[in-house]
Amino acid sequence: MKFSISFVEKAESNGNTAIVLASVGHVPAGLQAIGMGEALYGKASATAGFKAKLCSTLDLLAPAESDAARIVLIGLGERDALNSNAWLRAGGKASSLAGKAKKLVVYPDGSAAPSELAEFALGMILGGYSFDRFKTTSRDEDETEGEIAVEIVAGDVAAANAAFAERQAVGEGVVLARELVNLPANILGPREFADKAEALAAFGAKVEILDRAQMAELGMGALLGVAQGSVRPPYLAVIHWNGGGNDERPIAFVGKGVVFDTGGISIKPAASMEDMKGDMGGAAAVIGLMHTLAARKAKVNVVGILGLVENMPDGNAQRPGDIVTSMSGQTIEVINTDAEGRLVLADALWYCKERFKPRFMIDLATLTGAVMVALGSHRAGLFSNDDGLSKELADAGERTQENLWRLPLGDEYDKMVDSRFADMRNTGGSRYAGSITAAQFLRRFVGDTPWAHLDIAGTAMGSPKNEINRGWASGFGVRLLDELVRAHYEARD
Repeated sequence: MKFSISFVEKAESNGNTAIVLASVGHVPAGLQAIGMGEALYGKASATAGFKAKLCSTLDLLAPAESDAARIVLIGLGERDALNSNAWLRAGGKASSLAGKAKKLVVYPDGSAAPSELAEFALGMILGGYSFDRFKTTSRDEDETEGEIAVEIVAGDVAAANAAFAERQAVGEGVVLARELVNLPANILGPREFADKAEALAAFGAKVEILDRAQMAELGMGALLGVAQGSVRPPYLAVIHWNGGGNDERPIAFVGKGVVFDTGGISIKPAASMEDMKGDMGGAAAVIGLMHTLAARKAKVNVVGILGLVENMPDGNAQRPGDIVTSMSGQTIEVINTDAEGRLVLADALWYCKERFKPRFMIDLATLTGAVMVALGSHRAGLFSNDDGLSKELADAGERTQENLWRLPLGDEYDKMVDSRFADMRNTGGSRYAGSITAAQFLRRFVGDTPWAHLDIAGTAMGSPKNEINRGWASGFGVRLLDELVRAHYEARD
């Protein structure tokens, strides 16, 4: 479901659906505009038990004196408790109520600021997203086809439009990330993903695509070892957004882009292996973020790096016991070929550190099932060598409700990835502390650069549904990292 959203000073329902936002203890400001009196509202609310709690709804047949065909009340909760996340959720709720309507007219609570209306509109975009491009019949007969026009009444239309322009860019980035995670691997291989990165040039980004030969020349034996079992060649996509000063060191985001993960020779069980089309959720979040930053012309220099490979078990695939040499010169004994994402990230992180000398690096990866054992699907695991960066990320997660939980690193865990035959091995040699030893492995490739690793295995796909995500892929990380950049690293006017 797609929405074409505009802000207007005054709207007329004219036989369409009117959505009225209501806060606890206040008569909704939009009642008069739709011809519904306070007494009728009070009676209907009392009868239905509608108390305007956040995201509660009351669906009414419009009274004869109203020009609306349908009236839907959506609760905002207590005014004093309203924040950007509440407005976002309310917008997502509104998207689910559109049904077969061709047009929606939204009458906000009278105290709504332009930024809050923009957040509500973003919620509609996110809540309206669905992945049904391969269905030959309508996914839901109760939903209209094509775009639904949405008019949101705003006291300051210009300010609302300006605020929404930035939030719309965020919505586009999240939807892009979701779409890529949802796509099957026969449609989205490493080359097709690289093409998606190149498309960001239309927004002013500079994009480089490194092929197998170029990565071999750089010595990326860890990444190339993962890719050698697939007939589809690997790529490293490097996306530059230069919105800051010429002498400003960039910030950097690195994404694991394993477009399909069979586990290689250490093959996974068949049950749910189809979900491994989403093992590029980290790269999807990074490209979604780079789209957002470029689309909203963020005033900051950023590098996004995507390690794009497929992990397959053919006769050329790497074997358990193989030893590969990473770009850093450090050697790695491959104990389990299904611990492949950290091999991809090892070379990508080192390349990023050495070439760009970034202010910090953040990598995102659907890296371990162990993080899901620890945190479930409600929070991503956060590992970092920098307390300041860690706090900034955690705070951004609280504001966006893309929540994180910091887990430890330490020498005792680092020893678990030592190898008898090489500088290190790619697993901890135990089923214990699996997400920690994976992060400890990555730490060996970041040097003194401030760094954070986000293990998003439980949050990028199959996470609990809510008002702003009704599908399988969540796009986790795009809003979180955009908030981090906006709050701490973007130049102010």
